[in-house]
Amino acid sequence: ALSFRSPELVAFRSSSRRQKIGRPQIFLPILVASSDAVEESYIMIKPDGVQRGLVGEIISRFEKKGFKLKGLKLFQCPKELAEEHYRDLNSKPFFPKLINYITSGPVVCMAWEGVGVVASARKLIGSTNPLNAEPGTIRGDLAVQTGRNVVHGSDSPENGKREIG
Repeated sequence: ALSFRSPELVAFRSSSRRQKIGRPQIFLPILVASSDAVEESYIMIKPDGVQRGLVGEIISRFEKKGFKLKGLKLFQCPKELAEEHYRDLNSKPFFPKLINYITSGPVVCMAWEGVGVVASARKLIGSTNPLNAEPGTIRGDLAVQTGRNVVHGSDSPENGKREIG
């Protein structure tokens, strides 16, 4: 049996000899990928998700999937920034309600990193309309209506970089 007397002198049995190691090491499974295959995605927990106390549940789903949380911020979004963030929807009739909603309370802004994180996050989040979202997805399990669908996720690696910025 091995005894761990001090962290400086940890010994492991290798065949019949012992090998000294400077300090104990923890080995974790790490996904190794080339740097160009790693993407970033912006995920935002919307005011209804924050208000309903779903922040931990949503973060947990991304962590369990194996993505790395690179940044997190609780944020009260000003109207001008919300309009910039959703600028591709400004011609839609629901745009004013969307801006009022997203600025109605704090949001949790997150940057996630991983291989294929954008496409995988979109699947994890589920369809925009919770009624069409598959069970097991965030929106399928936690959202009630399209206008209050708990979470936003980048739709492309390029938008992920823009939204994180």
